[in-house]
Amino acid sequence: MQEQLKNSTLILVLGILSIVTCCCYGVLGLILGIVTIVLAQKATATYAENPDMYTGFQNVKIGKILAIIGIVLSILYLLATVWLISTFGWEALQDPELMQEKMQEMMNQ
Repeated sequence: MQEQLKNSTLILVLGILSIVTCCCYGVLGLILGIVTIVLAQKATATYAENPDMYTGFQNVKIGKILAIIGIVLSILYLLATVWLISTFGWEALQDPELMQEKMQEMMNQ
C-alpha cells in the first residue's frame, strides 16, 4: 500500500508562495524558497530509499522547481531594491514626489 510522501503538498504550496512573495523586497520569497528546497531534499531522499512505497513525488519536483524560480526572482528583486536604495536613497523610495525629482535630475545629467 502506497502512502503520501510527507510534506509533498506543503512543498508545492511553499514553492508557489516563494514566487508570489518575491516582491516583498525579495526577502520573504528567498526565505520560503530556501525552506522549500530543504524540505524537497529531505522528501527526495525519503522517496529515493523506497520509490514504490510513496506517492506525491510529482508535487515535490514541481515545488522544488517553483522554489528555484522564486529564489532567482527574489534575488533579482533584492538586488534591484538595493540598487534603488543606493542610487536614490530610502527617503526617495517612500516619497513619490521626491523620487520623481531625483529621476528627473538623473535624466537631465
